Amino acid sequence: MKIAIFGTGGVGGYYGARLAAAGEEVHFIARGAHLEAIREGGLRVASALGDVHLQPAHATDDPADIGPVDLVVIAVKLYDTEAAAAACSTLLGPDTAVVSLQNGVTAMDTLAAAIGAERLFGGLTYIMATISRPGVIEHLGDMAKIRFGEVNATRSARVGALEAACLRAGLDAAISDNITVDLWTKVSFLAPVSGVTSLVRLPLGPIRADRDTRALLRAAMDEAVAVAHAKDIGLPDDLAERHMAMVDGLPATMGSSMLHDLIHHKRLELAWLSGTVARMGGEIGVATPTHDTITAALKLHADGH
Repeated sequence: MKIAIFGTGGVGGYYGARLAAAGEEVHFIARGAHLEAIREGGLRVASALGDVHLQPAHATDDPADIGPVDLVVIAVKLYDTEAAAAACSTLLGPDTAVVSLQNGVTAMDTLAAAIGAERLFGGLTYIMATISRPGVIEHLGDMAKIRFGEVNATRSARVGALEAACLRAGLDAAISDNITVDLWTKVSFLAPVSGVTSLVRLPLGPIRADRDTRALLRAAMDEAVAVAHAKDIGLPDDLAERHMAMVDGLPATMGSSMLHDLIHHKRLELAWLSGTVARMGGEIGVATPTHDTITAALKLHADGH
């Protein structure tokens, strides 16, 4: 497959490097010092699952250099979705498909408005990976799970082609039976964890060990699940309990990408995580006081100041 990775951060860099190392034709869209380092020394992935040094790596800041591809993987931060959608027009041929591996539940609507819903299928990943320095992706832990599927749950050729490519690359990849449920399952975990770790400025270990902050995290999960139920998303009734059990099994030092961004004075995905839970709750009459508080408390940091 000819694949364009739009956004060569932790997610795009990790999966793109794995796919390229397995023989797929992968083109990376990056910028700044990260792009220059990839051009000069290739793209490196440091991971407990095996390191990768991709040299040379096809990297550019101009999608027009790449031309039409079979698949565009959108892996930018949520606040860059509209810009990415507008910039990827030269990547789109008659049969080009587009999949988002972004957080949240709003990216698909944003992309559909710009490039057409018929090109899109949904995706998500569970991974903690960051740019540790220009040209280097650091994969933290050993979780790297990717799921994707058509919104109507059909087993299309394009979804099958991505699954086959991922399996050739040795990735933990599978086609989702219900990508909408999977996306909401993730956001009902991610929005609370991102919001509470950022609010408290601590990783999960001390948060889960303290009665009050543990209750805060659980309340945020309950609210996110309640919003999904009100929107007729088929989440299990005990999902918040399952999420808390997952929290208890994670390393005590694990935080969130939003906490990392907050500490490093980078822009936050706040509006698309806790902010979206709070907004949707207000629209459908579900109280979300925890996410309201998270959004209000962090909004003055959301632009990276």
